[in-house]
Amino acid sequence: MSEKKTPGWLSTVKDLRVLLVIILVIISLVAIFVPFGDRGDAMTNLQFGLDLDGGSWIQLEFQAEVVTIGSGADVNAVAEKMGAELDCTVVPIDQYHLEVQKKATEEELRAAVEAAGATFIGYEKGVSSATADTVKRILESKVNSLGTSDVKVNTLANTNGVSQYVRIEMAGVDMQTAQQLVGKQGLFEIRIVTSGNETAHVLYGDAVASVQNPTQNPAGSNNWGVGFNINNDGAKALQQAAIQYGATTNPQAHNLNMYLDGEEVYSAPLSNDLAMQIATHAVNSLYAGTGAGEAGQKQAQELEIHLRAGALPVQVEIAGSGSTSATLGDYFKLVCLIAGIAALAAVAIMVYLRYRVIEIVLPMIATNVAEIIILLGIAVFIQQLDIAAIAALIAVLGTGIDQLVIITDEVVHEGKVPSQALYMKRLTRALTIITTSAATVIIAMFPLVLMDLSTLKGFAIISILGILIGVLITRPAYGKIVMDIMAK
Repeated sequence: MSEKKTPGWLSTVKDLRVLLVIILVIISLVAIFVPFGDRGDAMTNLQFGLDLDGGSWIQLEFQAEVVTIGSGADVNAVAEKMGAELDCTVVPIDQYHLEVQKKATEEELRAAVEAAGATFIGYEKGVSSATADTVKRILESKVNSLGTSDVKVNTLANTNGVSQYVRIEMAGVDMQTAQQLVGKQGLFEIRIVTSGNETAHVLYGDAVASVQNPTQNPAGSNNWGVGFNINNDGAKALQQAAIQYGATTNPQAHNLNMYLDGEEVYSAPLSNDLAMQIATHAVNSLYAGTGAGEAGQKQAQELEIHLRAGALPVQVEIAGSGSTSATLGDYFKLVCLIAGIAALAAVAIMVYLRYRVIEIVLPMIATNVAEIIILLGIAVFIQQLDIAAIAALIAVLGTGIDQLVIITDEVVHEGKVPSQALYMKRLTRALTIITTSAATVIIAMFPLVLMDLSTLKGFAIISILGILIGVLITRPAYGKIVMDIMAK
């Protein structure tokens, strides 16, 4: 009785390496084409950048300076004296650097530093990385809260970590609307609970004089919060309301509620110490605790944005702007699609001319297409597709074929596959070459990801993902497929 053999193609498909590719392709196609979330009206779930979907970009320049001083001076004392001299906020960055949140000339900065008893070394236009991150969070929160999707906010920093510009890209938004969104400031209000669910107005956001970055209170603890100062009129209004409604004698029954554009963003009673202070005099300096751990830190960061009501910690000016119409974006999509198909066709022709064996050409092209589909499936969730990202996809397609050619040339000798042991040895050698080459490209691309250079970052991310998918998933599967095909 003869043993029933499994068909060759079925045996290949059942291999775990090949099966993983098939499963990932199916999942990726579902992610790309099955509607979900708020993208139900679109043909795909892919996120397109403003150059493919139409939209606008605005680049803002920080009106601030980072000053370098000599050693030996008390940076906190210097910051306080410089702030008084320049009539602005001066924030210590480290022992040798201070952030002047105002546009100033070199002469003004030098005079202020020397008047504070320090040595002026130099200055750079821009803000510290901490302020740049705050600006980025505020802009993202502001634009996203207004219902605008597909927004990218990138701060552009130099090698010293000083950011001079921030760039906002808004797909599907015209230039006039984009400028209104970026410049809009929300309505912030503090109200006090009178009885039950009833509240009374205390002050608006214009009474908030300054807002600090989230801090731990006490220092070194795990409890987070945001300190802020209100002007004299706001302090008097808070004192009057707290006394009138009983918050100074029974603070637990009379929370202070904070609202942004009518939506409650924070609610807490006065602390016992603060209630006692307000009962005797107006208090300008307040602190809103948000809790412990990562949740408390995240809420503190959000509350900081709400307290600013969309106002940035430093002034900005529009340094550049541009827009792409929706019609032109559709044209770019068509051109990118044609370019991708043409690249795939050119690759198929060149591979066929090299091997003259259709059984090798088809698996190569299928492997390449599978790699692109998996890459697009991941991009649905993490990356907008702009022209630079499409260029990266085409580059991945080309480098992918290069690596498949390396595998084929290495394992196939005189038109047939060698013995199993020799085949595995050659395949391992080919994968080692490919992995080394891939690691080199990833190392070269990684700085572009960290430097946050707008479209170049998208190019780098797509390139790195394509390389990783190829090395870890599709190349091993192709090795199995070509072995089974050539063994016949």
